[in-house]
Amino acid sequence: MMTRPRWVLALLFALAIAAAFALLGQWQLERAIESGEVVERTTEVPRPLEDVAEPGGAIPQTATGQVVTVTGRFIPGDEQVVGGRINDGTNGFWVVSHFVTAVDGASLPVARGWSADEVAANAARRALAGSGDDASVTVTGRFLPSEAPEVPDEGADPHSMTTVSVAALINLWPGYSGQPVYAGYVTDQASAAGLEAIHSPVPQNDVTLNWLNVFYALEWVVFAGFAVYLWFRLVKDAVEREQELSADAAASEATADVPPVAGT
Repeated sequence: MMTRPRWVLALLFALAIAAAFALLGQWQLERAIESGEVVERTTEVPRPLEDVAEPGGAIPQTATGQVVTVTGRFIPGDEQVVGGRINDGTNGFWVVSHFVTAVDGASLPVARGWSADEVAANAARRALAGSGDDASVTVTGRFLPSEAPEVPDEGADPHSMTTVSVAALINLWPGYSGQPVYAGYVTDQASAAGLEAIHSPVPQNDVTLNWLNVFYALEWVVFAGFAVYLWFRLVKDAVEREQELSADAAASEATADVPPVAGT
């Protein structure tokens, strides 16, 4: 049945249509890749923090990883040690301080430095807490979004932290009085006494893909498959019709061959 000339020609026609659809799908996919834009940002040129983000609001994508400058004062006694921080491949600890900006009076966590040793990190924390130094300073560092809080491991100090979570920090800051808070933190390019500078690499450029073209490419692939399926369905229906006609013809012949009953 499928080898009859008309169905062979129909198959060739369906394959030609499928090939055309496949080529269109490939073209759309190439367009999606070619039109993908590389979002390049000058993250290493310091910008005032208030120009890239606002306290109490979500962090814009363009602000993530941006080197910023912010003027204000540290609040001695609000320091926290955060574990599980990698610095150039080495696990260690950050000391994170509470910083209040001069422009809008908002709170901002600032990572002051890193240490591979927890004892040294705690010593630096105590030194900063006891310094009493709340003079106005300008901090330059990379601005990053707040991390999700994590529950300490079983048996660990319930107040220990392994993420820089703004929501968790404000509950641990004695000097916090309800002022607006930035939903991110800054890794200071300098380092406090007893700590090493935090290694904060340049963020990679983002690539945006044209998803509309990708969707169109998938549509053409579906159309290509449907063209071949339509040919198969037409052949199948034709075969079933011929089989039904053959069965009806055989039944008619069998009825005609039955001799009449005597007396009728």
